Amino acid sequence: MPHVPVYHSTDPLPDSDELDLETLQTIVTGTRGYYARDYSMTLGWNNMRYIVETALHHGSLLNRTVIIPSFVYARACEYGNDVCAAYATMVNRGDAVNSDEWRELPDDKQMAWKVPMSQMLNLTHLRRTQSVITVAEYLRLHGLPEDLELSTGEWDVAKYHQNPSAFDSHGKTPSLHVIENQWYDPPRLNRVDRIPEDMKERGKWNPLLGDHTQDQYGGWKTPSRTEAYHLLETMLTGRQFALGWDKARGILESSGIRGVSTDEGLTEVLLDNGWEVLYTFDGALGMDYVKNVVSPIRQVAPRNSIRGFVDDFYNYTEDVLLLRGEIHYERKPASMLFTSTAGRDVFARLVLYEMAHTDAVKELADAMSDRMRDIVGGRMWMGAHMRRGDFVRYHWVMHDDFGEHLSRIKNHLDVGREVLRNLSPAFLGTYAVPEARVNLEYVQLHPPERGDKFYIATDERDPGNLAYLKERGAVRASDLITIEDRRRFGWPLLLTDVLGIVEQELLSRASFFYAHALSSVAGGVINLRAANGADPHTAQID
Repeated sequence: MPHVPVYHSTDPLPDSDELDLETLQTIVTGTRGYYARDYSMTLGWNNMRYIVETALHHGSLLNRTVIIPSFVYARACEYGNDVCAAYATMVNRGDAVNSDEWRELPDDKQMAWKVPMSQMLNLTHLRRTQSVITVAEYLRLHGLPEDLELSTGEWDVAKYHQNPSAFDSHGKTPSLHVIENQWYDPPRLNRVDRIPEDMKERGKWNPLLGDHTQDQYGGWKTPSRTEAYHLLETMLTGRQFALGWDKARGILESSGIRGVSTDEGLTEVLLDNGWEVLYTFDGALGMDYVKNVVSPIRQVAPRNSIRGFVDDFYNYTEDVLLLRGEIHYERKPASMLFTSTAGRDVFARLVLYEMAHTDAVKELADAMSDRMRDIVGGRMWMGAHMRRGDFVRYHWVMHDDFGEHLSRIKNHLDVGREVLRNLSPAFLGTYAVPEARVNLEYVQLHPPERGDKFYIATDERDPGNLAYLKERGAVRASDLITIEDRRRFGWPLLLTDVLGIVEQELLSRASFFYAHALSSVAGGVINLRAANGADPHTAQID
């Protein structure tokens, strides 16, 4: 069954994200129950967002209401810790998530602040197409105190299931089925959204096969290991048990397999030899740290490695379906592959158009963009993300030396200036995303001139380095945000992670953008630019 949204765009929604019990119950009763996850609260917001996107898509596939954390942890305060602690609950981050990752840092650097999910996402907008509630709302629905929510992001199978729903007249506590982590996508298995009937026919799918003790319902006939099958199988390495489209063609061509020079021919050879074509997204520079959805690609995989998410998990009737553990690292967006381009596009739409920032974030970014344009004399302005902080500690930064790092950024912005000078409005393109429309606003002004100031979003906080940035033409958030902005936006802007999503929105408005491929911040900006109709040439990720 397809997922049926609770709300439609023409339906009235409450002005507040605070929903009463009747409204929450309406969301839930429109679906087949709940979908819960163990959320990785050790991660920063952008990775948490990727995980929430995945959970929402999974819930939609199963027609279940997705339960997401009520809060995330902001990792830094723009002022003294006590300032942020006056507005948001401050915790020792390691204690909160049971991790020793930050124990060697000074005490004040180990702190984090609880930020309501409603500050990071526009839940009202999201609920127009997605059935979603927070853990706190689930607890309220079951007559439980909101402070039962675990600080780790894990689902508590005892405490969260001790009371019936407020609307259950029979007094039945919520039933539970657990999908163990190792059943989701163990080595040599490709989890896909659903297995289409034509694929089942090709592979002689038998609904009686599969290990039911591991939530496997159905299985493939043992494949004939032809020469082509074996040639491709021997090249499979690493966590992702699939090959790129062009790589598969090259393997077969170099081994003398005929008929693969065209896409149609390659597809026919693959299907005839026990392999299938799957669909996903390419990460920046071929890596999946930046899980954006702007570069659709094809991959190929052995048919007998494929298991469908819907096929294995849809028919459970328990009130709560819980997926245990972490399925984020070394996975593609959605933590699954897709068996059709239409299925892939459904996920892309969720990421690009349904997961949105709040109106307050967008309005502040608009104001900052206007001021940035004024600073550069009414011309196009350029921006970059400069990840320092934990990247320096883990040696993931582009350059340990701050000056060299800035020089690298400025070199890319020099390239960007020439790109903008040579762009013709008549030949603008878009990213390969659903419903993309060319946005001429990115290039309707005069191009930047040499010596123009540029915007830098950075987590660098060393006073000497910040002065170095300013001396060399960089503009930061503090140069653009006024006291009136802060009063209008409110206390969340004190937190670096909230400021970070404002800066993502701002950088999505830059005429040219540059960032590092290892940073999830860049992925968020690229997704925003794609949704806004930017030309792919106006951004560089390396």
